[in-house]
Amino acid sequence: MARRHFILSNVEPSSLSPDSKELANILITRIGLMPRKKGSTEEMYKTMIELYERTKQGAQEKKPELAVMTVEEMGNFAGITRQTMYDYIKRWLDLELITKTSYIYEGKVIIGYRLNGNTLEQAFEKAAIKVRNNMDQTLKYVRELQNALKKEKISETMKAKEADKKSN
Repeated sequence: MARRHFILSNVEPSSLSPDSKELANILITRIGLMPRKKGSTEEMYKTMIELYERTKQGAQEKKPELAVMTVEEMGNFAGITRQTMYDYIKRWLDLELITKTSYIYEGKVIIGYRLNGNTLEQAFEKAAIKVRNNMDQTLKYVRELQNALKKEKISETMKAKEADKKSN
């Protein structure tokens, strides 16, 4: 698996009653889905909102294929090229916020992505689990490090005592 990073931040609303655009931008930023280059796009939040709207529509009409967006469509909503969107999708997939899926439309196989849940909240809960699992694994490594340091220190102390005995 490629080594990608989770970038979490503490962005807060600038007002007491933020609108949907501001809240969507806050979500995108807090979980590291915002563009990393300044000025690359300010529209990434639109992709998340459209995924949510399509998920709702697909559920209402009982047509799950309506919830699927192609990479090109996602890029159009974000105001970026299809190729650039592929780079961003990796992070969405790493967090398990979206899933890759395919369906047949007019005899053609359409490959795209959909929200990883029936609601935006469910998709974010899955992303939160992914981050929590990462932190739990990191905590295990911290414990292993502490234990290794303790053992190394004991080993060094024992070697020093052995050396002292031999020199006397």
